[in-house]
Amino acid sequence: MKTERMLQSQGFGSRKDCRALIRAGLFSIDGVVIDDPFAEIPTTELRFEVDGESWRYREQAYLMFHKPAGYECSRKPTFHPSIYTLLPQQFANRDIQPVGRLDQDTTGLLLMSDDGQFIHVWSSGKKRIPKEYLVQTSETVSDELIANLLAGVKLDDEPELIAAFACSREGDRMLRLTVTEGKYHQVKRMLVAGGGNVAKLHRNRVGGLELPDDLPEGGWRWLEPGDLARLADLRGVAD
Repeated sequence: MKTERMLQSQGFGSRKDCRALIRAGLFSIDGVVIDDPFAEIPTTELRFEVDGESWRYREQAYLMFHKPAGYECSRKPTFHPSIYTLLPQQFANRDIQPVGRLDQDTTGLLLMSDDGQFIHVWSSGKKRIPKEYLVQTSETVSDELIANLLAGVKLDDEPELIAAFACSREGDRMLRLTVTEGKYHQVKRMLVAGGGNVAKLHRNRVGGLELPDDLPEGGWRWLEPGDLARLADLRGVAD
């Protein structure tokens, strides 16, 4: 693949932008500057540097992001900054999108990709993908609240009761709650319908993939094959 085309596919700008970047001597492989934008390079296992920063060629992008509170999952936010202000510009350039969304005040695990099929599978409520949340409540968690959530609660725009896949008390004002439907504001609405209120909401797991303890708020990392395998491994999660 030509160097300019490769860089464009990785989100480093238009062909013109990438051509200028290369000709400026800012592109290298293993420390060797390549200043010909039309040079053919193999992409298999390709690692390269742009302006001194290391990257790996990825035909499609899969990553996890630890979303902080106060950010919207949109390129055109309404009231709060976009999560894209916390991510490399290349991600917006190559149209990497959130897999579903978290409310601006919700924190935790957000998957992102430019693979349309991946986004569809992992955001579709019909797939019944378990998503686990830590819910800090405004009041002491009661046995009645847990029982209501497990039995099913009535949401205004849903014809049938919506039940938690799993729900347990984690503290006086903390629940561990798993849902599979992916409804709008689902956890918050379920708590209200069940007789409680959400003070803080944090998503710590999607499928079999848990947010790692060493990924700080606002941080991101690529999903490697092991991560993708854990994501799809629902044994012990959806049994």
